[in-house]
Amino acid sequence: MIIDTPIYICEEELLEKNLKLLKYVQDKSGAKILLALKGFAMYSTFELVKKYLFGCCASGLHEAKLAKEYFQKEIHTYSPAYKDSEIDEIISISDHVVFNSFNQWQKYRSKAINKTSCALRINPQSSLSPVELYNPCSPYSRLGVTKKEFKDELCDGIEGLHFHALCEQNADALEVVLQSFEDKFSYMISKMKWINFGGGHHVTKKGYDVEKLIQIIKDFKNRYHVEVYLELGEAVGWQVGTLVSTVLDIVHNEIDIAILDTSAEAHMPDTIIMPYRAKVRGAGQKGEKPYNYRLAGNTCLAGDIMGDYSFDKPLKIGDKIIFEDQIHYTMVKTTTFNGIKLPSIAIKQKDGSIKIVKNFGYSEYKSRI
Repeated sequence: MIIDTPIYICEEELLEKNLKLLKYVQDKSGAKILLALKGFAMYSTFELVKKYLFGCCASGLHEAKLAKEYFQKEIHTYSPAYKDSEIDEIISISDHVVFNSFNQWQKYRSKAINKTSCALRINPQSSLSPVELYNPCSPYSRLGVTKKEFKDELCDGIEGLHFHALCEQNADALEVVLQSFEDKFSYMISKMKWINFGGGHHVTKKGYDVEKLIQIIKDFKNRYHVEVYLELGEAVGWQVGTLVSTVLDIVHNEIDIAILDTSAEAHMPDTIIMPYRAKVRGAGQKGEKPYNYRLAGNTCLAGDIMGDYSFDKPLKIGDKIIFEDQIHYTMVKTTTFNGIKLPSIAIKQKDGSIKIVKNFGYSEYKSRI
């Protein structure tokens, strides 16, 4: 089968392996795990995903509507601020709605009460996030209510508390954040029906202490007798697929530069924003193998560069370059900058066959501007 690039290929077998581990965590801990659509919204896989997870968490109306249309289980919605034109529909399709501030809660309380389970997002003011850009508890954060700003007298009708303070971290980081959360809000936790531990739990990464996570959740549930939720996006899509591209040209300017038909800026932006170095199949660090190339994108942005890699053999025009682990936080962030074609989306099925589920072209570029 000839595959037109660029293309994301999600491997069904690897996805299900992650889901089975998450189901184990649910079964052993009693927690309910939600798919975080902000990190993984590939709805062509939802028939598989919803066999294992309880539902979805949405960041606003459009993600909530996607969850209702394709997942059809629990829907939990949180946004830093809701719009008057959207709140009624959000409430109507959401099992939980989390408010970011007392202003928002007071504004929409009468609409939401008795129609959905209402909650507040808490800022525990404790985080071990390795990247400040992704730290919800950084100084002056807009995300969640701090202890100083918390208004006990306005909590009538609040059934849950939500916090999110992790980023690709292990269970020991959760333990630290949870202690801070309890130190500040234990008197409120015992009044709640449920607590949402947010996301950033790197459960499916090799070396993650799964048993510690299970014990943390069990101990918390025993202390407070509440439901516990986790919101996982990256952990669902972790190492389940690739972005495949093609070498279009090779130019030389002191170094060899391979221009690809994909783009770091448009198709894998976290490699620039976070930043991190994407792993390339068969390649090594610069100088590790005999032939060195800078891999670059096909847009006008000078910094549209994936990095310097080395290969066992010289690259040729037409060669395929495979970027590993490019399913989570990639297709949900793609853009049509420069009018560049969005990568197609495919599933590698358990029998090894490739099923193309979506192709993109000019209409997607045109419709966005």
